[in-house]
Amino acid sequence: MQTKILTPVCWHRPLASQSILYLVFAVSLLLISLVNVAQTHPVQQEDRLPSKGFRFGLNGGYDLFPDYKNNTPYIRYKGGLSAGVTAGYYWKWLSVGADVDYIKNSPQNKYPTDSVFDPVNNVLITDFALTKQDITRVFYGVGPGVHYTDRQGRFAVELNGRAGVASIKGGGLALTGKSGSIAQVLNYHGGYNLNNVFSVKGALTARYFFNDVIGMHIGAYYLRHFKTRDAVGPAGYSAAYRAFEPDEKGVRSFTEKDLRRIDQSCNCDIASIGAYAGISLRLPSRKKTKTPAPVVPPVATCNSCQVYALAVTARDQYTKEILPHTDVAVKDAGGNVIRSGITNAFGVVVFQNMTPGAYTINGKLYAVDLTPAKANETEFIPNGTLQKELLYTDENFILQGNAVVCNTATALPGVTVVLRDRNSSVEKNTQTDNSGAFLFHLKQKSEIIVFGRKEKYFSQMVNIAASDYNRNTTLFVKLEMCMEVADCDKAIRLENIHYDLDKYFIREDAKPELNRLVQFMNDNPGVRVELSSHTDSRASHAYNQTLSQNRADAAKAYLISKGIAGDRIVAKGYGETRLLNRCADGVNCSEAEHQFNRRTEMKVICPR
Repeated sequence: MQTKILTPVCWHRPLASQSILYLVFAVSLLLISLVNVAQTHPVQQEDRLPSKGFRFGLNGGYDLFPDYKNNTPYIRYKGGLSAGVTAGYYWKWLSVGADVDYIKNSPQNKYPTDSVFDPVNNVLITDFALTKQDITRVFYGVGPGVHYTDRQGRFAVELNGRAGVASIKGGGLALTGKSGSIAQVLNYHGGYNLNNVFSVKGALTARYFFNDVIGMHIGAYYLRHFKTRDAVGPAGYSAAYRAFEPDEKGVRSFTEKDLRRIDQSCNCDIASIGAYAGISLRLPSRKKTKTPAPVVPPVATCNSCQVYALAVTARDQYTKEILPHTDVAVKDAGGNVIRSGITNAFGVVVFQNMTPGAYTINGKLYAVDLTPAKANETEFIPNGTLQKELLYTDENFILQGNAVVCNTATALPGVTVVLRDRNSSVEKNTQTDNSGAFLFHLKQKSEIIVFGRKEKYFSQMVNIAASDYNRNTTLFVKLEMCMEVADCDKAIRLENIHYDLDKYFIREDAKPELNRLVQFMNDNPGVRVELSSHTDSRASHAYNQTLSQNRADAAKAYLISKGIAGDRIVAKGYGETRLLNRCADGVNCSEAEHQFNRRTEMKVICPR
């Protein structure tokens, strides 16, 4: 049966891109005219309204992380350029405004084109044709915002929300492969042809104004389009792809019945995260003509009124490093806490409107007390700030860690983190917080192992020796501990499991990784695992099969020697039957490519 070649429908909407260009051109002209006004008619200080009035922005940026949900599994989407304009009216804390954004993305074919076999025609497909079209999104939205503008009117930070509609056009993709004269559809998506899609956007922007009119800004946004139905192409479906099953040599084959046609459009969402920068401007208020006020005799001011302030800096005694997040308390002579606060990112907390007196200043960082400081009444400076310093004198290190999913930035809250002393095997436990962070105090000269416990996760085990650090230069020891998801039947590669040539005994450098597996099985007593060994394709198939089985059996024996029950472990040698790349018999490959196939893996056996 001959498969009809599908060509994606190309949608184009010139009015959307033209409207963006016209809007950018108009804002540019407005910016130039306001620059001339600012230069020829300087705005006086009394005319400034830094927290009230109109503000405009012209943006250029990049859509970093597009996320398109649809029915085609072998398609991904690439980020692209974005442009936009924003306008709003600002009060002291609140604002209301409108945004117009133009975003372009590109579909990327992920259907594998190496070793695709057509068993119907008994040929290997080598002639592929790919057509695709960029996606354009135009968003129109209005909504409120909150902002902070400093008293000088130069620096502003704002958080805006917008709701509105978007048009989404393009994105069709078709991959075909010829076997002889017959073209087979391998991967297809009809793209989008949508108007008036309900959408929401959130944006965080920081602005800096050089004068009363002109400034610059940077920011980031999150944009989501709801219920974006993908287009149905001329063949009557929105998506199609060929399913396949690779054989032991990695060759993928399919039959005519493996063509999956999806008639129903995916009523899914599209979302993206991006960053931008641009030019900001605000309209200066006109100077109002005021009726002269009657002359009033000046009122005598209080020249003797004086104010006092106390600034406290927390610092490490050895490294001289400033210490944010330090709790500070000011106590009077009776031991009563009269003021308290937490040091900022610069290690400082300032107490305004202090009454001169005798005070004791205490500090605490992660439950460790800092050396107190004293303040006397005579030290306070009229209309000035008294500076005091608290010193962190503890000789131990602070271990600051984060638990994440391996090869991602996804934080793992609720992990039981274990710190085990390598010499005494004494353990300390703590829990990660909502951001995956945890903390330990690390004694000098200690040698520890850090790992995590969480159901269905296989934790990294990190060795830390305090002797590797110098307390005179280091207070905080940073650590990222990764944990792999241990779903059943998911193979996890065990690193650094090496064997001598033609040997299968367990070397010393392989034991730490096997000990990690021992810990995982002790933490999950109901889990059974398959421990598999794989070789490269060199040497004979029979030899590789025997060698890999011996190595898997040796690894199993090591686990049993560590107290793991033998019926919880299935040792399996696969020889060269599960290569991860092209390096089969007769293929010329580098040593690194062969090394990639030589591995030991663990996977949790699914319950029956």
